[in-house]
Amino acid sequence: MADLFDKTTRALGATANLRQTRHNVISSNIANAETPGYQAKKLDFENALSRALSIEDMAPAGNEPGHFMSGPGAISNVRADIYENPDVAVSNDGNTVDLEREMSSLAENSIMYKAAVQLINKKLASLRYAATDGGR
Repeated sequence: MADLFDKTTRALGATANLRQTRHNVISSNIANAETPGYQAKKLDFENALSRALSIEDMAPAGNEPGHFMSGPGAISNVRADIYENPDVAVSNDGNTVDLEREMSSLAENSIMYKAAVQLINKKLASLRYAATDGGR
């Protein structure tokens, strides 16, 4: 059976999922800005998406337990690594959250998430248009 969604649509879906995860990480950092000793977390979005796209291009793996899924559809199974952010300064109470940087990252991530969702909607609208024979 032919795949209904192309690689671009699957990549946009993965982008939206990774952006949602990044939103959760940033929100957690903001919520803990006043927590003594809290270490700010970071999600490397670009590397995660790059890995997802390269896995998508690989030949499908076997169905053996422990094999990584690859080939078409594998992009939706890639998860990003979340780690402590090494690029921040430590305050007197041991907290590493830079509230201004986090708020800026949250705003940027929100805009990029909305853009990905809008592009997905455009792709689906073109499929709907084709499926209804141009609205006839």
